Amino acid sequence: MNEHPLRKQIEEIVQLTDDEFEFVLEHFQKKTFKKHQIVLHEGDYAPFDFFVLKGLMRVTKLDDDGKEHILQFGMENWWITDSEAFHHKTKATLVVDCLEDTETLALTLDNKEKLIRELPKMQTFFLKKTTNGYIALQKRILCFLSSNANDRYHNLITLYPGLIQRVPKSMIASYLGVTRETLSRLTKIEL
Repeated sequence: MNEHPLRKQIEEIVQLTDDEFEFVLEHFQKKTFKKHQIVLHEGDYAPFDFFVLKGLMRVTKLDDDGKEHILQFGMENWWITDSEAFHHKTKATLVVDCLEDTETLALTLDNKEKLIRELPKMQTFFLKKTTNGYIALQKRILCFLSSNANDRYHNLITLYPGLIQRVPKSMIASYLGVTRETLSRLTKIEL
């Protein structure tokens, strides 16, 4: 039997019995979305943190000039939301949408807190995932500050294997903070 992707991810950090995993799973809602569907609008409350089972999502921010900036992609086995809005129960400043038909497991903050209270090893899991996410964000910021476009491109390939085959080049360029022309030069170097 194939192991459930969420269980596999949790057990990279803490071990669960079958009963414990069933208890964990009871706290999630399965949610499916269509390609191009906006899951979270700027200004709305963020009721869920999504674990992506299948598909591709992204987090974006529109600047004052109307330019879209991609902060994060969420592919299979990734977590995605507007973290500040989710954890502080405030209105979202970011947009979460689907780039492909997507299947998720959605977790509310109340259910996350209940899991942590009733199954303390889940606190270790969430703390480790949050810490790893913070470290990844820190590395991304440092990469933007000190790396050239070529290094950022290679970091993207490492972080999101297969992504460049799944999204338009304009989105890759937005994530990297480069023009589409610069991205074209970078991908030609790869060939």
